[in-house]
Order: sequence, then structure tokens, then C-alpha cells
Amino acid sequence: MTRAMTRAIALTLIATWHTAGASENLDAGKAVVEKLHATLLQVMTNAQTLGFGGRVATLDPVLSETFDFSTISRIVTGRHWKSLAEKQRNGFVTVFARLSAATYASNFDGFSGESFETLAVEERRGRILVKTAIVKADGERVTLDYLLVDTEGLWRIVNVIADGVSDLSLKRAEYMVVIKNNGFDSLVSKLNDKIADYGETVE
Repeated sequence: MTRAMTRAIALTLIATWHTAGASENLDAGKAVVEKLHATLLQVMTNAQTLGFGGRVATLDPVLSETFDFSTISRIVTGRHWKSLAEKQRNGFVTVFARLSAATYASNFDGFSGESFETLAVEERRGRILVKTAIVKADGERVTLDYLLVDTEGLWRIVNVIADGVSDLSLKRAEYMVVIKNNGFDSLVSKLNDKIADYGETVE
């Protein structure tokens, strides 16, 4: 076998391995989003039986598994994250995760024939974009795109883009204003108030 042939075979194998690895990553990212959607459907179809507390309890472990709340917390607090003590960071991640569960439990509080569709899965500069839609019974569609990052070998969601609007950008803009005007502790207090309000409003 000539050196040129050996090199060609080696390059082919490398390309094949790269393609296989990329495909596995895309499949993994898709599976994360579809697990979230399956849980949301479960919560929606059993909303009344579960109640708000039951919906939160059902969603909480799945959200913790499918979202990278640490990375999200760092992004939404911007430059202030660096100045926070480890205890403050951990506390914020916990509160943010609780707020996420309460928000989903409040928003997905009934079922009217909705379904989720996965439309496409794309690689974006080392990240994965999963394009989906929630389809209402009347055919109306709301696009839901999920951006995922590799967190210690596991793909996790860091942003949800609903009809082109980035949830991460909205929260970052809102939180940065609160921190600037009233301080970090005020932000944490406001998030805890929101969690309490969800429970009081729904029940």
C-alpha cells in the first residue's frame, strides 16, 4: 500500500468518526428536548389531578436534568457573577431553578389537544440548536427553539427562543437592571416573591 493510499484511508476514517460523533451529539440534543416535551405533556394532561404543587414536583427533577442552570445563572447576572461568593452563586442557581419549575407549572396548567413537533436539529459552533413547535388543536403553531451546550459531556439547554424572542436575553436585561439599581440581594428577593406569587395565583 502506498503512502498516499494510507493517508487517504486515514483521512476517510477520521471524517467518518467525526461525522458519527456529530450525529451522536445531535441525537443526544434532540433527546434532551424531547424528554422535556414529554414531561410537559404529562403535566398538561394531568394538570388538575396534580395541582400546582404536583406539577412543580414532576417538573423539577426533569428541568434540573435538561437545563444547565449554572451557566444560565452566570449569563443572566452578567459581570456581577464574578463578584459573588460561592454561597451566593449556589443560592442563586437554586432559586432560579425553583422559579423555572414554578413558571412552567403555571404556564402548562391544562391540556387542549396540543402537541410538540421536532422540526430540525443543527450544530452551531459547538452548540446544538433544536428547532421545535408547539401545535395547538386549531393548528396554530408557536415555534420553540432550544440552544444546548455540552456540560461535562452532557447536553443541556441554556436558552429557549419562543417565536424569535430569546428568554435568556429578556432575563439578562431585566436582572441586570435590578442588580444595578437595588443590588443582588434584591434580585434574589424578587425571584422568591415571584415563586410565591405563582403558588398563590394558581391554587
